[in-house]
Amino acid sequence: MKRRLVFAVGAASCIAIVGLVVAVTSGVFGPRQQDASPRVFAEIRWEALIPKDWDPMKRFLASNRGVMDDSDANGQRLMRAIWDHAPTVDAMDGRDVRLSGYVVPLEESEGGLREFLLVPYFGACIHSPPPPANQIVEVRAVRPMNGVQAMDIVSVSGHLSVSRGESSMGTTGYRIDAALIEPSSTH
Repeated sequence: MKRRLVFAVGAASCIAIVGLVVAVTSGVFGPRQQDASPRVFAEIRWEALIPKDWDPMKRFLASNRGVMDDSDANGQRLMRAIWDHAPTVDAMDGRDVRLSGYVVPLEESEGGLREFLLVPYFGACIHSPPPPANQIVEVRAVRPMNGVQAMDIVSVSGHLSVSRGESSMGTTGYRIDAALIEPSSTH
C-alpha cells in the first residue's frame, strides 16, 4: 500500500511538471521568447532619415533673410536653429537597421570607444558645422571598440530610435544601440 501511494504521488508530480512545462512553452503564462534566430538589419541610406516634405530653406527664406554671407551671425544662428530642430521620420523608430557613415568620437575610455556620432560626410561636426539633427545619429556600442578613430568609415547595425540628443559636437535626431560595428571601405 505504501509503495502504491509513493508511486501515485510520484506520477502525479510528473504529470504536474509536464503540464507546467507545456503551459510555459505554449505561452499560457504570456508570450514565449522567440527562437534565437539571427537578427536581420535593413540596409538604409541617409536619405531615409529625412522627411520627404522637409525643406530647411523654406523657413529661412520666410524670414526675409534673402542672401546671407558667411559672416552674418544672425543668419548663422537662424540656420543652426532650423538644423538643430530638423524633423525626423517617425516610421524609422524601432527598426533594426544598418547604416554606414563617418565616426565622430564622443566617449572613449581605456577599454575603447563606447559612444560616437555617425555622420553622412567627411568633416561633419569636426571641420565644418554639424549637419541637421536628422543627419546625425548617436551610436552606443554594446562593447567598447578599439582601433576606431575620428572620421573612420564604419557600418553600424542595431536598433534605431527617434531620439533627440545634445553633445558638444551637434544635436542628434536618432540613436542606434549598436549590436555590430564594422569597418567599411565604402560609404
